[in-house]
Amino acid sequence: MKLAPIGDSAVLVTLGGTPDEPTVAAARALVAALVAKPLAGFVECAQANGSVTVFYDPARTPVSSRDSPLERVCRWIESRAVAAGRIGIPPGRRVTVPVCYGGEFGLDLEAVGAARGLTCDEVVALHSGVEYFVSAIGFIPGFAYLRGLPERLHTPRRATPRTRVAAGSVAIGGAQTGIYPFETPGGWSLVGCTPWRLFNPYSQAPSFLQVGDRVRFRSITPEEYGASRSS
Repeated sequence: MKLAPIGDSAVLVTLGGTPDEPTVAAARALVAALVAKPLAGFVECAQANGSVTVFYDPARTPVSSRDSPLERVCRWIESRAVAAGRIGIPPGRRVTVPVCYGGEFGLDLEAVGAARGLTCDEVVALHSGVEYFVSAIGFIPGFAYLRGLPERLHTPRRATPRTRVAAGSVAIGGAQTGIYPFETPGGWSLVGCTPWRLFNPYSQAPSFLQVGDRVRFRSITPEEYGASRSS
């Protein structure tokens, strides 16, 4: 575990170099431990892959003449990291997301296949044939980074991002896949679209997908997509 200051009111905690499932699970456990016994001055923490950023208010952090707010926060983080191993965290949910692939729903499906010597059907079979896990939520609110993409589908980001990507678009960026929760510019290759609403700012948990969830995709027809959108 490595701790590094970010300015004068945050600490970056790095738990591992590779955001694999054990590292992401360790980061989830640390978040749970910090929230369970917060230090005075603690504001919030944000997990991303195998790291946790801890935000604090130095004016409210208890210190003595021998230490600074940063040193006090770091000691607290280190003590809670020990406790994290004893805190049970619930496993992520298993979620199956319906996706309409190709055509107007996945404008880059053919290009992804052509670049990898695959047919569109083979791309769909590979993409929907594995289980992913959510390693981070970021870039925009509710955007889930999904790891576990088959190596044959690894595709560089587009040289020129689109100014408009539709809500629900399922895309590939490098070694990851993800879902755009609402309309936004974006540079990943679009392979499909889900009719599900994945971000609700009025919900207690605005992002439908959470770090630690395990996700599969299920191919649906345009008719099924339309029926789901209207229901």
